[in-house]
Amino acid sequence: MSVLRFIGNILWLIFGGIIGAIFWTIAGVLVCLTIIGIPFGLQCFKIAGFVLWPFGYYVEVGSFGAAGLFGNILWILLLGWELCITHLTIGIFLCITIIGIPFGLQHFKLAILAILPFGAKIISLKNHARSSTR
Repeated sequence: MSVLRFIGNILWLIFGGIIGAIFWTIAGVLVCLTIIGIPFGLQCFKIAGFVLWPFGYYVEVGSFGAAGLFGNILWILLLGWELCITHLTIGIFLCITIIGIPFGLQHFKLAILAILPFGAKIISLKNHARSSTR
């Protein structure tokens, strides 16, 4: 199964993963230019890393305190809803074909992360499988 994830990640990189990660990184750098934007920039960097290599990981929206709630509300109002809709739209179009379904599912994971990045965790399926068998 890990060979399929590796192949999926390579195809993802070739067909847009690198470009997506570059855009998320640029957005993070631009947001970090202001002191107030640094927490939002850090979330952009987290998403950039996930966009680069998404197969084999899942997103878990975790618990977040008052600061995380406030950050998520600001994020949704400023950029989150547009990014979420973009990833959902791309995911739906990719899921129209059988070949595109795995890539569409990755965009659905990105949509979750794009709407609620504060408190979200990106967890490896490999580590999750080891911890659940113990």
